[in-house]
Amino acid sequence: MTITSKSYLKNNRITTALLLAAGKGSRLFPITKDAPKCLTLVNETSMLDRLITNLKEQGFKHLIVVTGYKKEAIIDFLGTEKDGLSIEYVHNPIYATTNNIYSLWLARNIIKTPFVLFESDLVLETSLLDKMVFADKMAVAKMQKWLNGTTVSVNNENLVTHFQEGTKEVYSDTRYKTVNIYSFSLLTWSKISKKLNQYISEGSLNCYYETVFANMIDEKSISLEAVYFDDKPWYEIDTILDLTEAEKLFPTVKEHELVKL
Repeated sequence: MTITSKSYLKNNRITTALLLAAGKGSRLFPITKDAPKCLTLVNETSMLDRLITNLKEQGFKHLIVVTGYKKEAIIDFLGTEKDGLSIEYVHNPIYATTNNIYSLWLARNIIKTPFVLFESDLVLETSLLDKMVFADKMAVAKMQKWLNGTTVSVNNENLVTHFQEGTKEVYSDTRYKTVNIYSFSLLTWSKISKKLNQYISEGSLNCYYETVFANMIDEKSISLEAVYFDDKPWYEIDTILDLTEAEKLFPTVKEHELVKL
């Protein structure tokens, strides 16, 4: 049996997802005044509902959600089972004064299998996840003028070699924007957990988990293969303007179903 056989691929698909959904989404106020960011509607369908569809279509079985702001709304929406997904929760009680590194750290004990890490402000075509359901991948997209934030460099073997904070500096290599979707084997997660413990014990509760990943990539203690999100629509929604642009790319569910027909 070759490593690319259908049985190998079937048996090694990741079926657990971890969603970080603790933040206030303050840049989307007043939309997020009474509901968490992930329940923001994109053409009548919330980002969370769209993610559930993505996960269901990719064969996921288990979803762990780290809650914080307005956690009751997320629990009311998902319950303990949604569209064949079993749901578990971890609560970040100090979400207002911590960042996503702390939310990720809080989930360390509940994770027992390889998993895919998601942020709660993404909308995307399900097929973009085809390669992300295998371990130790990182979603990236070629840097465009409208994108901003952390970028990475990738070598000829499609391995991420370095993280860069911000995009203002002049650079000669091809840069890729982080999409904030990662998949991890249990071995890689064990290494990350130890590094997270170090950061948290030192009081670094208000930085981004990307800082940890960047440090470990530089140390070559973990290896992540780039998966390119350039050929189909995806969008990260942080602001009202982002929401407007995302709605141009993602139709209502009914419109999407008509296109499929």
